[in-house]
Amino acid sequence: MSGNEDIEASPADRYQAARERAQKAAAQPALTEFVDELEFELDPFQIDACAALERGTGVLVCAPTGAGKTVVGEFAVHLALRQGRKCFYTTPIKALSNQKYNDLVQRYGAERVGLLTGDNAINGDAPVVVMTTEVLRNMLYAGSATLQGLSYVVMDEVHYLADRFRGAVWEEVIIHLPESVTLVSLSATVSNAEEFADWLVTVRGETTVVVSEHRPVPLWQHMLIGKRMFDLFHDAEAAQKHDVHPELLRYHREMLRRVEMAGGDLRRGKRGRWTGPYRQEIVERLDREGLLPAILFIFSRAACDAAVQQCLGAGLRLTGPDERAEIRTIVEERTKHIPSEDLQVLGYWEWLDGLERGLAAHHAGMLPAFKEVVEELFVRGLVKAVFATETLALGINMPARCVVLERLVKFNGEAHVDLTPGEYTQLTGRAGRRGIDVEGHAVVVWAPELDPRHVAGLASTRTYPLKSSFRPSYNMAVNLVGSVGSAAARELLESSFAQFQADRSVVGLARQVQRNTETMATYAGEMACHLGDFEQYFSIRVAIAEREKAIARQGVQQRRAAALESLERLRAGDVIRVPAGRRSGLAIVIDPGTGGFGEPRPLVLTEDRWAGRISGADFTQPVEAIGRVRVPRQFNYRSAQDRRDLAAQLRRVEFDPPERGPRGRSRNAAAADDHELDTLRASLKRHPCHRCPDREEHARWAERRHRLDRDTEGLRGKVASRTGSLARTFDRVCGLLTDRGYLSEAGTVTDAGRMLARIWSETDLLIAECLRRGVWDNLGPAELAAAASALVYEARREAEDRASVPRGEVTDAIDATLQLWADLRDDEDSHGLQLTREPDLGFVWPVYRWARGESLTKVLGSVHGLEGDMPAGDFVRWSRQVLDLLGQLAEATGAPDGVRRTARQAMTAITRGVLAYSVLG
Repeated sequence: MSGNEDIEASPADRYQAARERAQKAAAQPALTEFVDELEFELDPFQIDACAALERGTGVLVCAPTGAGKTVVGEFAVHLALRQGRKCFYTTPIKALSNQKYNDLVQRYGAERVGLLTGDNAINGDAPVVVMTTEVLRNMLYAGSATLQGLSYVVMDEVHYLADRFRGAVWEEVIIHLPESVTLVSLSATVSNAEEFADWLVTVRGETTVVVSEHRPVPLWQHMLIGKRMFDLFHDAEAAQKHDVHPELLRYHREMLRRVEMAGGDLRRGKRGRWTGPYRQEIVERLDREGLLPAILFIFSRAACDAAVQQCLGAGLRLTGPDERAEIRTIVEERTKHIPSEDLQVLGYWEWLDGLERGLAAHHAGMLPAFKEVVEELFVRGLVKAVFATETLALGINMPARCVVLERLVKFNGEAHVDLTPGEYTQLTGRAGRRGIDVEGHAVVVWAPELDPRHVAGLASTRTYPLKSSFRPSYNMAVNLVGSVGSAAARELLESSFAQFQADRSVVGLARQVQRNTETMATYAGEMACHLGDFEQYFSIRVAIAEREKAIARQGVQQRRAAALESLERLRAGDVIRVPAGRRSGLAIVIDPGTGGFGEPRPLVLTEDRWAGRISGADFTQPVEAIGRVRVPRQFNYRSAQDRRDLAAQLRRVEFDPPERGPRGRSRNAAAADDHELDTLRASLKRHPCHRCPDREEHARWAERRHRLDRDTEGLRGKVASRTGSLARTFDRVCGLLTDRGYLSEAGTVTDAGRMLARIWSETDLLIAECLRRGVWDNLGPAELAAAASALVYEARREAEDRASVPRGEVTDAIDATLQLWADLRDDEDSHGLQLTREPDLGFVWPVYRWARGESLTKVLGSVHGLEGDMPAGDFVRWSRQVLDLLGQLAEATGAPDGVRRTARQAMTAITRGVLAYSVLG
């Protein structure tokens, strides 16, 4: 109550208000005490959740980004300390753990707060410990003494249990926590909060659900069409009805008409595709409107870096002299431990130039130390515009006044897909800083294919369902059997959220199967042919298409092998022609890149002065030198002047016509000689349906039926597999582990199983097999790091061929690992399992060279399957994963002493340079 209200209130009113406050304090003493220490008033949802905790129930809090969910977690910390008990505060990523640790230390003092992540162990016996969720899971399985006295566990960002790689950890923790522990689950707004809460009640007991859709800072949605900004909705009522602003719709139709009439002249790309306003124009527009600081989401790392360069090239500057001086001071302080030669490789000076102008990129390819600096400068208001990939939306506290979405399509690792309403809500949730901004703004950049009504649907829909990604793993199986026995372990799995959801979903799937079956019967009638069995005829057509694809793949492999062989013959100074891709055109070979790596990756300079490494993937035919230029001995491909001077020589070179060597057979020629294909084609021509005048019409119906039949079989498989699915999978996992000696016939854990129980990795069983079979016994430190990398690294895109590896002991170890994987895959197939992915050799050379002390420049250029160098952030992240596995090998129960000793030496060899001063977020 404000002072003015006190003056106006009567004595009776003031007395009544005082009585109510006293009654509330008596009923909720801990909450009253907690609120008195705060400098702000709690929102209703925060009060409801905290009151439920004080009553002794667990809570599930679902609220938008920035609404203040963590206050409820901090109240759990307050309760634990008040009761003389313990509280664990878990987060999904190390950067969040570090952030929360610092917040709690500031409030409660360093002596009462600890931190446990893969990188840090500080005061682990403190009454309040912040940790990553995996650390708590490992504690539960190990029966750690640290769990004694634990009363509360806060699971921040609990919606991570939908993550397909790590989500199972959250369910393991929720299921295995002792009954005496009160669970505080904090989640983003999800559309099936009630379903999740129903499950929490079954496994954790009474749980209060608190859902808030209210944003503390209102969000206004806009669209930017060319240079004009429009409100997406006229008012809040229109937003609820998805009614797009009439003026925006009118201008959208007008722009479509103009684009159609203008052909290629209306700000279109070289292929006639609309490209929208320049990025610097967008930032300048936001600056004029007072909408900075802003995060501009671009779903490509390279595009984020390019956006900063475009803004710099346009002379954009968003900072004043004092701000620039402060930025440089902070940057120099945060990067003073990085050697100068590494700074050059990492593009430090270009990065600093952007920062001093208030511009930066933020993505997973950046060095973690650089990303942390960007985050700090942005939060301080010194960096005004950040071009980011969607990874920035995950957890890190980095709110902005405005969020811009350049496109509503992103690449998910396999294909370009539309943003979901949940992803849109998560990204735009960054807009609006509580306590700073009166309102937040989300801007979508218009394109001809983007209908404002689609944006309105995304902005107004709250469909972000929480779906379990839980599945039994080998490590989980031995830990469960070891802690509770086989029978109880099956019951625990049946109580998972995954099984809870699967049982509910079977009804809908069965209905869809029935509908598909009826539709296929209709299609079968349409495809019927009076001359014969058209289904049989169509199956021959399908077989021909599959055989032709197989022949085409074989031809590609042969041409690629010839191209690689020709690359090995290149010398420095050769002029070649890159036939296709972004780097197509003439190029000068700077360094042949054949130094013992197997697959050559020449360093070239192109006509447009781009310097970088190319690979066999850029060539479909053998490459020939068509001329020569002299490359200066002191040539530095990172110097813009050197690149300009050498590229100029290309225009003065007389080119020899390439020699026409024997060409590989064409795809058509290879197909013409294939006996199996000839037989199939002959069968097709002999079939009576081949003569039907309506053959192609029948074939279209048959194709539809074929696709629907394939989909329906998948649905039937899901229906069959979901009923009791996890217990069946668990039985298969245990069967395989018993066959391989990790579990006894009596269902107890063996010595080998106890070793497996302490290996935390997607390839846990394969790692255990490598240890048991002595695959790594004769390796040195660098060789062990290289061999271990194959079990943790996963390339962002699948390479077409196998990466080369260092000769000698590493090759032997990798070959043995691949053979163990092949045997394990066969074993999994026979048990109906698919748990262990194939080892990826793409990081073997980089980590081997790094552990041997080679320079960062050479290391980043030796990654298989990449065009150009590996981003420093990726190198640090994968090296950290290798370090984590080496740390597990060093401590592995039952591992040979020599391997444990070598693992520790490898960790020492790797922890230098960028690895020594990078803490991975």
